[in-house]
Amino acid sequence: MNQQHKKLASGKWAKLTLTKQMANVGSEVARTISWKNKGNLEYSKMAFIRTLELLDLTITCDRNRKRLKELTRTREALVDYFEGDNQFCSSDKLWQKYFFAFNYSARMDFN
Repeated sequence: MNQQHKKLASGKWAKLTLTKQMANVGSEVARTISWKNKGNLEYSKMAFIRTLELLDLTITCDRNRKRLKELTRTREALVDYFEGDNQFCSSDKLWQKYFFAFNYSARMDFN
């Protein structure tokens, strides 16, 4: 797979707080949903690939080891929703609400 976020993967991502990392993941999830709802499945799939790439960078970040269970479950549920059978009964609204909290918190952190 072609890496989309080369600068982030080279170490810049690890310098971000978990909140900012997840806010960025949420932005890609929002793009995935938006393109899916517009009927552009190609762009939606590309946004989802970027989502997984950022989430994988978050999962592999040593600082986030205490959150590993939530992060890996989030990845599992996202894959289930966008690529699987939606066994977890997720929805666009659920994912938007989940990531909104990270986005809000990241915006409130001015550092």
